[in-house]
Amino acid sequence: GRAAAARIAAAAGLTVAEALRAVRQPRGPSHASQPPPRRTYAWAEPKPAVDPITVEELLRQKAQTEAWRKRAATADARRRGRERADQEAYVAQQRAEQAERDRDWARARAAAAPDEAP
Repeated sequence: GRAAAARIAAAAGLTVAEALRAVRQPRGPSHASQPPPRRTYAWAEPKPAVDPITVEELLRQKAQTEAWRKRAATADARRRGRERADQEAYVAQQRAEQAERDRDWARARAAAAPDEAP
């Protein structure tokens, strides 16, 4: 170990004694003796002071909420209207197809039994 220390000190241009003195002397304020500061937990810190909300702020928030609800209701009504129109178109198509099947059935029945009179 001594030989390695001598080589390292010689590479730095010092003797072993000078290198030991340089290492052992504190160069500035020593923080090694003090433990690192601990981070406190959120529950251990004092709560910040509460900034009371004003009536004006409450009214502004209420107006924002009402405007959002109105926009949402309008969008929902539009969506329901589109769905209702699609459903009505589908029902009308199904009724038309059923009416055509009923007419075909009545024609086929009339052709199969021409001598029966009601």
